[in-house]
Amino acid sequence: MPQRPSEQAHLPLLTVTADTLVAVDFRPRRGEGRPPGPYRRLFATPGTRAFTLGNLLARLPMGMFSVSAVIMIAGSRGSYALAGAVTATGLAATAVVAPWTARLVDRHGQARVAVPATAFALLGMIALTLCVHHGAPDWTLFAAYAATATTPNTGGMSRARWAHLHRGDDKALHTANSFEQAADELCFMLGPVLAAFLCGTLFPEAGTLAGSVLLMTGVLLFTAQRSTEPPPQPRTGAKSPVRARGMPPLLLGFLATGAVFGSMEVVTIAFTDARGHPSAAGVVLALQAAGSCAAGLLYGARAPAGPAERRYPLCVAAMAVLLTLPLLAATLTGSLPALSGALLVAGMATAPTMVTGMALVQQRTPDDRLNEGMTLAVTGLLGGIACGAATGGWVVERVSPTAGYGVPLTAATLALLIATAPRWRHRSPSPTPT
Repeated sequence: MPQRPSEQAHLPLLTVTADTLVAVDFRPRRGEGRPPGPYRRLFATPGTRAFTLGNLLARLPMGMFSVSAVIMIAGSRGSYALAGAVTATGLAATAVVAPWTARLVDRHGQARVAVPATAFALLGMIALTLCVHHGAPDWTLFAAYAATATTPNTGGMSRARWAHLHRGDDKALHTANSFEQAADELCFMLGPVLAAFLCGTLFPEAGTLAGSVLLMTGVLLFTAQRSTEPPPQPRTGAKSPVRARGMPPLLLGFLATGAVFGSMEVVTIAFTDARGHPSAAGVVLALQAAGSCAAGLLYGARAPAGPAERRYPLCVAAMAVLLTLPLLAATLTGSLPALSGALLVAGMATAPTMVTGMALVQQRTPDDRLNEGMTLAVTGLLGGIACGAATGGWVVERVSPTAGYGVPLTAATLALLIATAPRWRHRSPSPTPT
């Protein structure tokens, strides 16, 4: 009599030998038939855990440097406007230099370019620390911070590795992009807290020095993982990603989104300082990043619903709507707990927006210029962060820290207008490498 499926599941597993049948296991295997989750599948590829660990160490200082510089400069010179202008200058310089660094990475490989580029950038960090500590003229601060522009885009290099390993697998790439965005948010969540703690507990320059050590260590560990590194790409006739169809409005959207981040950072530091709790700035900013990190992980665990072209404007709209909450909390209550809760909720729209935007960048960038394309997106963010930091610092000093929360809301509204422009709704095909 045939066995029912439920009975067959508990039959012994048999091994055929030359002269007999030997039962090897009468127990059903634990978890048998349960497919692994998307993140477990993602890290099943050999080498992925190692390069991710190194990249996280290298990326953590990205959330430390700006906050450390603002605290260090504002504390010694007594001006948030100067601190915001210095960090804006450094970010603007990075926006100019970073695409050239990424182009060298595409052409010569990650390890050959990232290590010397990082070493040169650290010289600028050390110079900035010395200039602030010894009271050098203000112009030296701008020059020193601009020298850090060669810092490689470690997040872009990590995304390029995922794209290389999972080429043609849209679901895996969606999960990888979501994880990378969550990693960004984790670093920007822990980075400000660590920077504020080090600068407040030890000495004002401690955050910058610790970030420099972490950056160099992480880049060395990341580039040592050669098995997952994309091969260098020879120069081809492919046009620059900035000229690819559909890229200009997308990069403008990243510029406006960056202004949200830059202004939010400076305004929050000033807001907490005005209420006598300057060390709370890192914790408050960390809550915004925590909301984004959690949303990014949940977003990556689900299959993408529809094409990225349709999802992107919806994500930007959600970001603009939720950014009204910090402005209302600061204006109506002036309470740090209320502001913290508002930033936690507002951050939940950030990761889906960035994940979807990065997916569009990957679709529209030729394979042999992938690092350059993603770095251009980050360049747009950095340029926006620079503008947002400078604008936020100006509003804080000329009007008030509370009014400063209108700057990120305005920037998000501008990003929404760009995302919903008629030209944006024309779907552009994925580029074909030449």
